[in-house]
This record gives sequence, structure tokens and C-alpha cells, in this order.
Amino acid sequence: MLTKRSVRSWRVVAQPDRREEANAERGGVERIRDAAIELFGQHGVNGTSLKAIAERAGVSPALIIHHYGSKDGLRVACDQYVADTLLALKTDAVRQGPRLDPVMLTSQIAEFRPLMRYLAKTLVDGSPHVNDLIDKMVEHAEQYTEEGVAAGLVKPSANPRARVVVLFLFAMGSLVLHEHFKRLLGVDLIDGDEPPVAYLQAVLEIYCEGVLTPGTYQNVRSYLDQLEEQSDPKGGSDDERD
Repeated sequence: MLTKRSVRSWRVVAQPDRREEANAERGGVERIRDAAIELFGQHGVNGTSLKAIAERAGVSPALIIHHYGSKDGLRVACDQYVADTLLALKTDAVRQGPRLDPVMLTSQIAEFRPLMRYLAKTLVDGSPHVNDLIDKMVEHAEQYTEEGVAAGLVKPSANPRARVVVLFLFAMGSLVLHEHFKRLLGVDLIDGDEPPVAYLQAVLEIYCEGVLTPGTYQNVRSYLDQLEEQSDPKGGSDDERD
């Protein structure tokens, strides 16, 4: 017969056990996700089996189904994790404003190589889910770019969304074409141990110093504004029309 005292004792012992079980389960979920990101980045989603992910994570295929429902459900979770992790990284960086720490920035490159490898492979697999991932990451890019403007790191733009879309797709294109960066600049964007210095120097110059002279910008921009007015008689920026 359980007395009040024995029940209390059982609860004291049982609660840590439940916490340990929850922590173990959470750890298993994360191991599965991390293994999937690694293998999807190497072989693509279609080229990776649940059995291979289970072996890498040290779990059974049935446990993957239990937590994620299917390989596609696991892929969705990987997409979300990659997008959210990069959002947190970028947000932390831009909030520093002009005092952005370059040491922190370059050290994080190595830490997040698996995510870059995952994106490089995912972006070219031709699956419909890529659109959802791109849309989510563009939405995130708009958020941290706005924070960068507020922090004094990023210049305001006459068309913020268009600028974000172009810069984001430029960056994703760099990942897709990473083999050519390695061939032409000698930098490895997704597998190297060292920061891709030559790439970062070029990107920094383009972002901070620009490429065309101010006079060229004004001349071409005036012409493009005229074309925009002709195609949109009502006028106004994208933000105003929204």
C-alpha cells in the first residue's frame, strides 16, 4: 500500500526520470535532424534513404517515422531549421551595426558549413518544396535587412524588397556555383576549413564600395525610372502600391 510519504518519494524520483526521458527524446530528434542535414547535403533528398539517416543518427528507421512521419516530413523540418538558424545568425550580426565583429563572422562560417552544403544541394534538386524554402528565407532576409538599416549597418533602399530578393538570390547562386569559385578563386564555400578570404574581400568591396561610379548610377537609374513609369501609369513604388 502506498502511503502519502511513499507517493511523494516516488514523485521525487520519477520527475527527474521523466525529464531525462524528455531530454533523451529531444536529443534523438536533433540527432536525426542533424544526420539528415548532413546526408541530404551530400547526396540530396532523393539520394538519401531513411535507413542511411537512421544509421548515421544511431536510431531505428521506425523512430524517424515516429518523430517526423516520413522522409518528406523530415525534409520540411530540416528546411525550417536551416532557415531559422540562418535568420538568428544574420540578425545577431546586423544588430551590431557598423561595429560588426569580423572575427565572429568568419568563425561562424566554418560552424555553419553543413547548412551551406545542405542549401547548395537542395536548391538544385528540382523539388517543389524549394519554392517554399526560398520564400521563407527571403522573408527572413527582409527582416534582418530592416534591422540592419535600423542599426545603421545597411543603407536604406528605394525598393527594399527588390534589393533583398536580388542580393539573396546572388548569395544562393554563389552556393550553387561553389565548385567554380573553388576553381577560379581557390576558395571553398561549403567544404573548406579556412574562411574564403578572396570571396569575402570581393563581396565586401562590392557591398561597401560599389562597382559603378555615382554618375553612372544616376544616369541609368533615371532611364529605368522612366521605363517603370511607362509600364505603370499609376506610378509609385512597390511598397506604396501594396
